[in-house]
Amino acid sequence: MAKDKKQPRPKAQTPKGFQDYFGADVTARNDMLRKIGEVYHRYGFDALETSAVETVEALGKFLPDVDRPNEGVFAWQEDADWLALRYDLTAPLARVAAQYRNDLPSPYRRYAMGPVWRNEKPGPGRFRQFYQCDADTVGAPSVAADAEICAMLADTLEAVGIARGDYVIRVNNRKVLNGVLEVAGLSGDDNEAKRGIVLRAIDKLDRLGLEGVRALLGEGRKDESGDFTKGAGLSDVQVAPIVQYFNGNKTYQRSATIRAVSGIRTAAEVLNAKGVDVTVLRNLRALIGESAVGAAGLDELEEIADLLAAQGYGPDRIVIDPSVVRGLGYYTGPVFEAELTFEITDEKGRPRNFGSVAGGGRYDDLVKRFTGQSVPATGVSIGVDRLLAALRAKGQVDHAAQGPVVVTVMDRDRMADYQAMVSELRNAGIRAEVYLGNPKNFGNQLKYADKRAAPIAIIAGGDEFDSGVVQIKDLVLGAEIAKNASLAEWKDRPSQYEVPRDQMVTRVRAILGGQG
Repeated sequence: MAKDKKQPRPKAQTPKGFQDYFGADVTARNDMLRKIGEVYHRYGFDALETSAVETVEALGKFLPDVDRPNEGVFAWQEDADWLALRYDLTAPLARVAAQYRNDLPSPYRRYAMGPVWRNEKPGPGRFRQFYQCDADTVGAPSVAADAEICAMLADTLEAVGIARGDYVIRVNNRKVLNGVLEVAGLSGDDNEAKRGIVLRAIDKLDRLGLEGVRALLGEGRKDESGDFTKGAGLSDVQVAPIVQYFNGNKTYQRSATIRAVSGIRTAAEVLNAKGVDVTVLRNLRALIGESAVGAAGLDELEEIADLLAAQGYGPDRIVIDPSVVRGLGYYTGPVFEAELTFEITDEKGRPRNFGSVAGGGRYDDLVKRFTGQSVPATGVSIGVDRLLAALRAKGQVDHAAQGPVVVTVMDRDRMADYQAMVSELRNAGIRAEVYLGNPKNFGNQLKYADKRAAPIAIIAGGDEFDSGVVQIKDLVLGAEIAKNASLAEWKDRPSQYEVPRDQMVTRVRAILGGQG
């Protein structure tokens, strides 16, 4: 009788395109989300938490290829239905707004935070699971709602530590681009698929450049890996006004460096106090010709600029920029992006600007898919992981968070006494733990404390218990002395103290305060 084939052990590795987050990363993220939530709450937005799973039908508008229900998302079939992990946080909001429309206030203002999943090709810095933080207003047709989102986004960036001058929020209106597409002969339902390809191509302008976008507007483009992306198949006549829109009217590069349309001018000469380049707007009105939708878009941009200026948000924080597109096809009006303008060094040692960390816009037709009635909506989504990476690049997030105070164990039979010590520390609001490994080797306990980034170790054996004292070892100071100090300084600055047992909490708090 043949022996059963031994099953191989599973590989202990993270699936491709995913990553694990440890204590310091999770703590930094939670701290940032708390700060963002405080700003959103101050603006009157309520928290909402939805299911991580939605029907593919509800997600349909978000898929890159609507004919294949598992393209772009992690999907599976259950009975007759297709279910999928949420692609972002906006689709669940549209479903909630429709499902609970009789119970929710109108307008409904909500914010949501959590992971989303995309079944896409992973790459450097591009993962299949990542965190988003959204804020949206559903049921407000006025562009005052769009202006408020932009103002709130500026306040949010500053609240988490991005200094004014290190970011710019760029605002455009999809109606303006729709007017250009109308001039290019791409209006009407028959051209919906082509418009989607065009929008996604234009949204890659910063990465591919004008010639790369031109290729995607035509037959297509092959990237460095050899992968071919099919283009929109537009004729040269159709491509011309789209290229002219960017070639003649782009006032901001992705680095936020102001570039004049004609000649070289200073920022003050290009922009008025509202962050509007009047020359660009005049060129756009000429380009869109008789397009009513394009003219409406330009009027809305000027109104947004007026509203923001009235609140004190000038071109040092928020600007009107026709180069902003946003690739998703469901946007119907104003669109905006938050770009960080400071330089970082990439993996090859080259300086580059950090780039976009948030974006959004108006999507008045999304809820209509569920209700059949048009429901105005606008919102923004912050890429949490990118924003955290930006704060790390600025040196504003510690890579290693401080660990707990470690109560070491010198006598296994006195575990109740050690637990009493750690309980006192915790009740005083101090993060602490008892060493629960094998206490036989005291050196291993200190190695454990070092690996935990513990600031302090509490030491007490039989002699200390008999005398009513504890030893408090300042691990941070000890490490600095060992690294930098001479023998004389060891004597002058002891890193270990003997204190009465009833003064343990007071001394620990004082040492932690000194370390901070």
